[in-house]
Order: sequence, then structure tokens, then C-alpha cells
Amino acid sequence: MNARTNLTDKNRKGSDITLKEYGTLCRNPAGAAYGYQCIDESVFDRLERFILENRADGKGTEALELMTVASRKGIGKIISAKNYVGVIAMSEGTRIEILPKVYTGNEEISMLQTKRIFLHMLKSVGDIPGKVFRHTDLDAGKNHILDLFIRMFIDEAVILVKHGLKSDYREHRDNETFYKGKLRFAEHIKHNAAHKERFYIEFDEFSVDRPENRLVKTTIELLMKISSIPRNRKDLHILSAAFDQVKKSEQPERDWAGISMDRTTQEYRTLLEWCRLFLSGLSFTPFKGENNAYALLFPMENIYERYVAKQLKKRLSHPEIRVKSQDRSYRLFQTPARFQLKPDIVVQGPAGVAVLDTKWKILSRVKDYGISQADMYQAYAYGKKYGAGRVYLLYPGVPRISELESPVVYDSGDGVEVRVVFLDLGLGTDCVGELAEELRHWVLSYIG
Repeated sequence: MNARTNLTDKNRKGSDITLKEYGTLCRNPAGAAYGYQCIDESVFDRLERFILENRADGKGTEALELMTVASRKGIGKIISAKNYVGVIAMSEGTRIEILPKVYTGNEEISMLQTKRIFLHMLKSVGDIPGKVFRHTDLDAGKNHILDLFIRMFIDEAVILVKHGLKSDYREHRDNETFYKGKLRFAEHIKHNAAHKERFYIEFDEFSVDRPENRLVKTTIELLMKISSIPRNRKDLHILSAAFDQVKKSEQPERDWAGISMDRTTQEYRTLLEWCRLFLSGLSFTPFKGENNAYALLFPMENIYERYVAKQLKKRLSHPEIRVKSQDRSYRLFQTPARFQLKPDIVVQGPAGVAVLDTKWKILSRVKDYGISQADMYQAYAYGKKYGAGRVYLLYPGVPRISELESPVVYDSGDGVEVRVVFLDLGLGTDCVGELAEELRHWVLSYIG
């Protein structure tokens, strides 16, 4: 599901490029005057083809484009990042890392802090496995996210190898020069009429060549091709030797289906989660492209929505409070039943209901802060259908707006109040602290 082709050791000579959401790449050095990042023309052209190929298929990237290709007078073509964050590794070795745009207070935080916050969010919503980020001692400020992910995979694989690969009995059926097990008479006659020295036999053998190990082996081989850090590459080669008796997975889906997690395979759980991430693209969108090596990309609006929901569920743990994500209780019309409503978060308590919708958008101090009319119509519909006295629109904090002294409140005059809240992601899990307390008071003790 990930875009990856023709990766070899000689392709690791490209450069590493890092930009943030809404950042822009160009191939004309004059673009630096506009804050654009200039990259090699051949890399720019390959990236452009990748974007256009994935836009043209009409699937996956149409609703939220990966990047936009445009032209600016005096600069030429430009490519701007949008809502996808992660890494694109080009076939010649260049790797483009896209990070979310995150602020704390009035400051845009550093690249190192951004990576740590992003990794924390991914871990919180379950899009990357593992216990804690400190599992890797690589410098997050100097290494791409892909390198950090690869290191985490290696650490888990090393633990498995130290404990020993699991073996199992598997059926072996082939034309051999020795006799063992059961003779397959029909096949033996067919293949060996002129070869008295051979036997077409079937027997069970104790082997490490089982689905779990094949998937790990396949992941190791993939990562050996896209890793750029010498230490990672060295450790992957060592791991590959430990899986020498294991075949590469030729049918990954069949191998995934053949895995049964029980007490004997618990040691594989986290490692297989990493395998699924790298091999299947379970947590991110699939991409294609003949000219690109690998794309590991996450839709940031989805990460933000799930992260906020999870933190609020933790903070609002109470026997009389229900917190639901992606609730589908109502449609806009009952007769006929049409237009499903699906708010991100619904908080219900004995004294009231609140509906919350997350919006991964950068607002500014313009009229209505740039909030779209469609978002307000949607919020009003939520308020009416759910009987919610309050509807919250949750945006990431940005300079000068998140420090407004008064809350941003819109009152419909007929029972719906829309509150705009800015969350400071630089605070980590505390970003929802004040909001959670306000919601707790509203649904437990509000009397209106």
C-alpha cells in the first residue's frame, strides 16, 4: 500500500529535506525571498509526478490532497504541503519530511519539540506501536521521523531475536533425494518414472518459517533499502542474518490471516504492529507511483481529532458522564432518513449535552477568525439535533488568537451557543485540561 520501488544501496545519496505543514518547495532560488525552500530540480520534478499520479486516480487523496502544485510569477512552479505529515523517500535517496505546524503561546515551536509532540500524538492514538518514545536513543532533532520509526522497530526485533524466534511444524511436500515421512504415490509416479533416486514425499518439519517470522523478515528487507543511518543499516543487516532460515512473505495478506496471537506469540505483538505499519499502511493513506520509493504519511486532521477525543475521555472519566466519538445517533432529516450527522465528540451527563468538533485549521485575526460558514452551519445542526446547549469548535492554538482574553462565543438566539476553543498542543496532555473542567461542570451541574 505504500509507494515503494527499485530501492538499492546506491540510492541513499540524496539529501534530507524538512518542512512544516503549509510550507512550500520550489526549484528557483529566488523563492527564498518568499520563505520557500529550494530543492534540486530533478527531485522537484519527481515529487511533482508523484503528487499528480496520486491525484489522478480519484481515490484516497482526492478529498484531502497530499500537496498542491501551483505556479507563481517570477518563481515558476511551487509545491505546497497540506494536511499530510510524515516522510516521502524518493527513489534516488532524497527524503522529504513534513511536520505539523504547532504553536505554544505566541511562538512556533522548534523542530525537535514538534517531532516529540507529533510522535506523542501518534503513540496516543495507536498509530505507532511501542511503549514510550525513549525506546530510541537517536537524536530526534537530527534524524528524520522515518529513522526514528526504523530504530523503534529494530529495538523490538532485537528483543525478539534475543529470546529466540518461534518455530512450528509445517508441511513439507517436494521431490527429494531422500526418503522421509509419507510417499505421495501419484506424484512420485508422475515425476520419477525415470528418476529412481528421487522420492516425492510429504512430512512435517519443525521450522522458523512461519507467518510471523516471514512478515518480520519482509519488513527488515524493506527497511534495509530505505534506511539512511549507518547504525540502523548495520543492525538491520545483523537482524537479517538471524532470519536467514525464513522466507520472504510472498502473500502478506495470507500471512496476516495465518497469525493467531496467544501466550506463545505475545513477544511478537508490538513488533508485528510495526510490521503492519510499514507493510500495510494501516494507519495512513495508500499511495502509488513508479518514480518514488516510499511514502509514510498521516492525515493530520485525523490524528488531531482522535488525540483530542482520547485525552478528553481520560479527563472526563466519571460514572455519570458518557463520552462518544464519531457518534451516529442522528440524521439531519428523519423522513426520508438522509444526511448522517457524525460529530467528532459528544459529551453527555445528567445536566446537559455538549457536542465538540475538532478542526485542524489555522485561524487568523480576520473577520470571524476565518471560521468557515459551513463549519458554523454544521455546528448549529449539531446543537439542534442533539439538544446541546453548547457546541465547541476545537482549533489548534495559533499566535495572537489563542491568548484572547474573552472566549469566542456565537449565540444563535434560539438555544444554540457555539464556543471556539484553541488548544495549546505544546502543553501535551494538559492541552484539554481547562476544557475538560468546563465540560464536566456543564454536563454534571449546569441548570438552565
